[in-house]
Amino acid sequence: MSRLVLASTSAYRKQLLERLGLPFATARPDVDESPLGDESPTATAERLAYAKARAVSVRYPGALIIGSDQVAYCDTERGQERFGKPGTVERAIAQLQAMRGRSVFFHTALCLYDTRDGSHQLEAVSTEARFRELSDAEISRYVMREMPLDCAGSAKSEGLGISLLEYMRGDDPNALIGLPLIALCRMLRQAGVNVL
Repeated sequence: MSRLVLASTSAYRKQLLERLGLPFATARPDVDESPLGDESPTATAERLAYAKARAVSVRYPGALIIGSDQVAYCDTERGQERFGKPGTVERAIAQLQAMRGRSVFFHTALCLYDTRDGSHQLEAVSTEARFRELSDAEISRYVMREMPLDCAGSAKSEGLGISLLEYMRGDDPNALIGLPLIALCRMLRQAGVNVL
């Protein structure tokens, strides 16, 4: 079996990949994550997932490199807005205030790059998360309790953030957390790696 490398230092992606029970290494991809011009959210996520996998590939010949990226957006009073990792309590509160009562779309792209022959598989998995009409007090309490400062969209659906939502729609609940495992298992099988 080829060696697996996760091109990410995200604790969330690492925990998700550990569920498959396969040995893997992690590596920081050092990629500029800025969107390009009029690039769509899906195109941004796919470009960055590929760029992350490719950036790490030179250090791991003979390995399968897993790259992933997520872009969240929704239509607000100011038009279509993208929501990245807030980084601060103030930005997390502002993001959730902008998203309350709205559907937020999370595009999580996945790339499996095979350093043996330079081939790659690329796919984006979309999830719609509908936020409740949240009060300012609910938003503040949530942010202070869970501190979702490193999560795109300022909410952890795998934790207390689930209480902020009316519903979620998508093909893989793991995609919202940061790594679409259903798509990854399919890609690994196509690359000759069986999880079971």
